[in-house]
This record gives sequence, structure tokens and C-alpha cells, in this order.
Amino acid sequence: MGRMKHTNKISSRDNGKLVMARRVRDGKIEGLIFVEGLRLAEEVLRSGLAISECFVAPGFADAARGRELMDKIEETGVVISEVSENLFQSLADTSNSQGIIVIAARPTSGVSKIEENLRSKSPVLVVMLHEVNDPSNLGALFRTAEAVGVAGMIVSNGSADVFSPKALRAAMGASFRVPVWEKAGLNEVIAWSRLQGLRTTAADIDAEIQYTQVDWRLPRLVVFGSEAHGLTRNTLEMIDDVILIPMQNKVESLNLAVSAGIILFEAVRQNQVSTNK
Repeated sequence: MGRMKHTNKISSRDNGKLVMARRVRDGKIEGLIFVEGLRLAEEVLRSGLAISECFVAPGFADAARGRELMDKIEETGVVISEVSENLFQSLADTSNSQGIIVIAARPTSGVSKIEENLRSKSPVLVVMLHEVNDPSNLGALFRTAEAVGVAGMIVSNGSADVFSPKALRAAMGASFRVPVWEKAGLNEVIAWSRLQGLRTTAADIDAEIQYTQVDWRLPRLVVFGSEAHGLTRNTLEMIDDVILIPMQNKVESLNLAVSAGIILFEAVRQNQVSTNK
């Protein structure tokens, strides 16, 4: 049996802690994020984000991994709230919850951390997500970008919230670790990228240059638009290199995270080939 060492039991739906947690879940409280699931809660701890509340379902402490996580959270001074099964499901953002929810401080990194990484990363890549409003796609792109080792992510105005519950689940912790500049304007980012010596790059179905034909050893800002609308003609005219992923069988587009993976790993490949020569 698990133990409840410093645990507060909640049985009322109107409890103030639950009311606050629902508001965080629904994006109504700035500066806090709603994190659901065992692995993501572990990632919050590893990332050093301040946890203000923790809610667990009955029996969560029965498993060794759950018990260990609770011990670590309690060590930070947080009193854990045990919530009845029905109340926990009303609080959860998923239908099959893993029995733990934490409320934590929203990560802050901004442009200065990205600029710092520009001096130490190889290949030098920054990814901009322009009006990507599907949180699952946005989160998946963070995972891809972390796997490649980008210097940072830039997310435009009109995009999904990087730290919404759905985006966090899709990113699986990547958005806690990859520096992110949020709510950026496209013109501002293009001007910034030129100051940083980054060559702007984007994919388009009508491009004539294949993604393998550009030099990815050059520092680059890679701009991705939404799956539904892509990038406008006006935006593409601002881009230095517009590239194509060639496709067969009259397929016109790929999933956004797949496209990003293809392009960004080509950058990695070219830099590895260059290094190994």
C-alpha cells in the first residue's frame, strides 16, 4: 500500500484549489501551467519549474514510481492533495489520466537564451512556427526540434499556446527544455534573423529548389506555417530560400511535424558529412 505522508484530501468540487486548477487548465491564469501525467510531472521536476499545487487520484502512491515522484514533490515543500476519482476526472484534461496533475510556473526563456545558443550549436538552426494553431502539431514540432538540437523555437502571434495541456502532452517535456520566444511578429523575427546572420528558409509546394539542394551548413531560420494554410505569398517573398520536399502519387502536403523532421534532419546530415570529411 502507498502512503500519504503530507497529503490533504479534497472531496468538494467547489474547493478553492480545484477551482484555481480548472482556471489554469483553461488558460485563464497567466504565469501558471497545467501539467498532467506521470512523465510530464517528472519532467517539471527535472526542469526545476516551481510547483505550486499537486493533485493525485486515489492509489497513485501504490506504485513505486508514483510514490517516488510524490516524495520528490513533497521535498519541494508542496502539500499534495488527494482527490476522489470522480473529482479527479472532472479536473483532468484527458479521458485516461495517469492520476497526477501539477500546477507549475510557466517557463520563461525568450530571445536572449536563443542568441546564447546560436554561438554554441551545430548546425545553427532556429525554427519559427508561424500561425500554427493546432496544439498537437505545435507540441510535436518541439519534440522534433529538440531531437535535432535547435538553438531555439520562435512561436508567432496567432499560434497555439506552447504551454497548453494538449501542446505539453505532444511535446513530452521538450518545451520545458528548448528556449522559446513566444508571441513574436513575423517582420520582427525576419529583421532579428538578419541581424543574427541567419538565412531564412521555408518550404512551399511551388518551390523549384529541393530541400537537399541548399547548404544547411549555413546558420538558418526555418519558418513553418500551419498545415491548413501554409505561408502566404507575401511571407514567402520575404524568405531567402524557398524549398520543396518532392512527393509522389500527387500528394500535396505532409503532416507538419513530418515535414519539419525531413528538413531539419537533412540539416543535421549535411553538417555530419561536412564534419566527417
